[in-house]
Amino acid sequence: MSLKNDRYLRALQCEAVDYTPVWMMRQAGRYLPEYRKLRASAGDFMTMCKTPELACEATMQPIRRFDLDAAIIFSDILTIPDAMGLGLYFETGEGPKFKHPINHPNDIKQLPIPDPQTDLGYVMDAIRLARKELDNKVPLIGFAGSPWTLATYMIEGGSSKTFTKIKKMLYSDPASLHLLLDKLADSVALYLNAQIQAGAQSIMIFDSWGGALSHRSYLDFSLKYMQKIVNALQRGQRQAHYTQDYIPVTLFTKGGGLWFDKIMHTGCDAVGVDWTVDLSTLPKGQVAIQGNLDPTILYGDKATIEQNTAWILQEFGQHNGHVFNLGHGINQDTPIESVEILINAVHQQSKRVHND
Repeated sequence: MSLKNDRYLRALQCEAVDYTPVWMMRQAGRYLPEYRKLRASAGDFMTMCKTPELACEATMQPIRRFDLDAAIIFSDILTIPDAMGLGLYFETGEGPKFKHPINHPNDIKQLPIPDPQTDLGYVMDAIRLARKELDNKVPLIGFAGSPWTLATYMIEGGSSKTFTKIKKMLYSDPASLHLLLDKLADSVALYLNAQIQAGAQSIMIFDSWGGALSHRSYLDFSLKYMQKIVNALQRGQRQAHYTQDYIPVTLFTKGGGLWFDKIMHTGCDAVGVDWTVDLSTLPKGQVAIQGNLDPTILYGDKATIEQNTAWILQEFGQHNGHVFNLGHGINQDTPIESVEILINAVHQQSKRVHND
């Protein structure tokens, strides 16, 4: 059965659309009152992630409220480290933490590669439920964290601003870090292929902390392993013309604009960029580009949101292959009215761009 709205998939394959598709990173989240109610009833975040019915409901909430062009499965990038036995938990106001972080090279050698069907089957069940609930209204995005980003949490024990522990390993024991990244790349590839089999129609890899690396280290410790995952994905053969059977993949490195050309040549279909990038400077047509509104602009008034939306659309210009998004996840105290204004602005303003 064909999708009722396939603009997002068409844009990822650099095909013509009548208006620019839009979705938002973290679109299922705490800025929505219905999400806060659902999370309160669940008791905690991980219960939501591991209960397919709750994850499906969270996935659907923004789709019911807004005219978005894609859904993204509700989950977390740290499900793989959790399945490896690190004991993921969340403390209010402090973000994710691990009960058993990696403290020694021997910890890495003992890490298992999770079986996505048994250890992470709850994510596949949520994808199947969401596909059924979506009823082909819009495509469903599956996702995972990049090996480097997962490794930062696993070694730091949670969030970090300086990444001291993992960078210490990078420079003092690179062989151990490469072993960890290799295991994570294998795990992510298996996990994403299982998501595709369960019904994900597009894949995104979030490299949230790649921008913390030096140029050489980014290529060797982040991009190398995303490349390995892209090579392993069972997404079908891209055709000369658009097809819904092909599963496109998007790579997003926050702070990674300097490496756009390198990322583009991994074989991915789209590159996500943050708000520091001028879209007019990027090559068009070889890969799609996703981005790149600063999420804090959504604190502005209607005129501010519409003007900044217009600037981004003008920067990209009259080309195929643009997916409008924020440059990172939506903030939890973002006014709902601002989201509505943004989506309407993207759709209305881009119609003029695509039809001139």
